[in-house]
Amino acid sequence: MANYYDDNKDIEFYLNNYDLSELVSLYENNYEEVKKYDFAPENYNDAMENYKLSLNILGKIAGDIIAENADSVDEEGAKFENGEVTYAKGTRINLDMLKKAGLNGVTLPREYFGLNFPTLIYVMMIEIVSRADGSLMNLFGLQDIGETINDFGSEEQKKKYCSAFAKGEATGAMILTEPDAGSDLQSVRTKAVWDEKESCFRLYGVKRFITNGNADISLVLARSEEGTTDARGLSMFVIERDETVQIRRIEDKLGIHGSPTCEIEFHGTKAELVGKRGYGLIKYVMTLMNGARIGVSAQALGIAEEAYREAYAYAEEREQFGKSIINFPMVRRMLDDMKMELDAMRALLYNTTIAVDYKKIYEKKYEATGDKSIRKLYQYYNKLAGFLTPLSKFYLTEVGNKICYDALQIHGGTGYMRDFKIQRLYRDIRITNIYEGTTQLQVVAAIGFITSGLYFKFMEEAIEKTELGLVEHINKTKDLLNELKALVELLKKEENHTKKEYYESDLVEIAAIITIAIFMLQNAKYSEEKVQIAERYIHERFPKAKYLIDRIKS
Repeated sequence: MANYYDDNKDIEFYLNNYDLSELVSLYENNYEEVKKYDFAPENYNDAMENYKLSLNILGKIAGDIIAENADSVDEEGAKFENGEVTYAKGTRINLDMLKKAGLNGVTLPREYFGLNFPTLIYVMMIEIVSRADGSLMNLFGLQDIGETINDFGSEEQKKKYCSAFAKGEATGAMILTEPDAGSDLQSVRTKAVWDEKESCFRLYGVKRFITNGNADISLVLARSEEGTTDARGLSMFVIERDETVQIRRIEDKLGIHGSPTCEIEFHGTKAELVGKRGYGLIKYVMTLMNGARIGVSAQALGIAEEAYREAYAYAEEREQFGKSIINFPMVRRMLDDMKMELDAMRALLYNTTIAVDYKKIYEKKYEATGDKSIRKLYQYYNKLAGFLTPLSKFYLTEVGNKICYDALQIHGGTGYMRDFKIQRLYRDIRITNIYEGTTQLQVVAAIGFITSGLYFKFMEEAIEKTELGLVEHINKTKDLLNELKALVELLKKEENHTKKEYYESDLVEIAAIITIAIFMLQNAKYSEEKVQIAERYIHERFPKAKYLIDRIKS
């Protein structure tokens, strides 16, 4: 029997070694929750046991059920007939098992029947689910919709919709994209018109490329302010699907076949405003999208993890020239590179998620108290999370694709056949560096943090928390950070703006390498294995960073 949590000791490494006591205490309101809810933890150890138990349960479901259904889900896919979408049989079984296990409202408050877990634990869960079946993550990961309603909706909306999500009684979708408004969401044309007679908004328009657009409850971005053409005229609405929501078709995709991608028409659909008018894109969607980007990063990590394991197992079994191909140095190096990058990906993603958790909790505490000291903490983590989130999606989805590419290469011609799992993983991961903002848009989101100089302030502080015994590697990291800093100052003097923009992706890649190296050096204090991985990463990736710096200078 497989367990996709128990067999991955690197996930447990973070739970066993990182001091999450402050974060967990903040989430549990200094463990006051136990006075209201019998199942709330009494202390830090109790909370950690709850997290591990839930991850263990999910790991068993992922290994024994979701992974076993994955090939049939890929073959069958979601179906569209007579205007209705039907999930593949395996997908329906998977969703039912997750519901029975009570793993739906992971980050929602207990008040609305949620588990009240930190985002870190939720991201670990997304990774586990994605490793078993990348397409299922697109349904499991839409819990972010409930969190958005919890953050910005009315009390009535929270009770109604968040509770439905947490109990597994409803599926969700975020309905943003249109035929002429993909990355450029400020061009959204779907209208929200006030119905005086019924005292409600009604939606009219077309949406495209909507993941799980057949959902029961959806958040919709629509233009509420007549005569506007920019972001300020857009608001966020929640709808319940009825006969006015018509699905035109579902897309025939390269991968993630278990996740239906819909084209939708609204014909006067009744809608409730979420939050304030005009804040739909500039605040609510950006929050929703950042959560989705974290989720997609975890999706890429999970798929890449499985691809590595498939490649390793195949390399051990496949014999050529009288020996297993894992004994050929070129193949061995590819596998070692994959393992190193998986460690790097996890270090970046989990540290990003911890920053997101602190940002969320301090924002709520500041709003509740108005305490200026808490405001400073919120501002710190808001800036850090605002940078690390696009950096994670930039790095994990691109490197995840590379891992799957190499894993298929190790399989040789057999990997190109549908008989082997690796071809599905290769197809499924391809979307991750496209949806929820392409890699290029992540560069746009991250670059300002670097060019403003804030990046260097944060990283200089982070270096002080690294393993002091690795002086040589710490000094190399400091030197590379200073080289990047000098390069940024040099580019500020460049009058050719096109040239500056041309190299932005290189700057973000260099920053990603340095950031990951720092996180890996921090991890090195916990085990000799982490020391070796950090050393190898610096040895393998710093030369590329230096090459990019030299190329920009030339």
